[in-house]
Amino acid sequence: MDRERAMKAIAEFLDAIGEDVAREGLCDTPRRVADAFAEFTSGTHMSAEQILSKTFSVEGGDMVVERDISFSSVCEHHLMPFFGRVAIAYIPDKKVVGLSKLARCVDVYAKRLQLQERMTSDIAEAVMSYLAPKAVLVWCEAEHTCMTCRGVKKMGSKTVTYKVLGDFPKDKLSEAFAFIR
Repeated sequence: MDRERAMKAIAEFLDAIGEDVAREGLCDTPRRVADAFAEFTSGTHMSAEQILSKTFSVEGGDMVVERDISFSSVCEHHLMPFFGRVAIAYIPDKKVVGLSKLARCVDVYAKRLQLQERMTSDIAEAVMSYLAPKAVLVWCEAEHTCMTCRGVKKMGSKTVTYKVLGDFPKDKLSEAFAFIR
């Protein structure tokens, strides 16, 4: 990110909406906003492959479920935050990954300008590609501030998305959904 250019653009934006960038409360705002967006989009330069490449061998293996992985992201349509939780369930095929790696994988995709639907799919595809499980389910529930703070202003409304890849036996899929809710 070109920090200086971002700061100038933010100052210009504040000026365009009628604010005095030189006033005490706003004089450091362009830097703070640029720093915030550098953090919000830090996943753009991260790789799920790096995170999911350290695996451990297992024999057999029943379903692994990591749930309530909290995240925050920024909607690419309005540049407003959305936040919530993700659950990842997978049926290993000879290898598993450390549980913290699943949470880090969520951050790879959440920390960029994003759509919830794409983020859910990207996480599922990364787990499928790099762990090669028999099946994976990624479930995401999020509150979008573009729905709660502007527009329709429906406080507390949540959006649920999920993606299933591979051969998830019907009984295991039902079991996974029961675990993640």
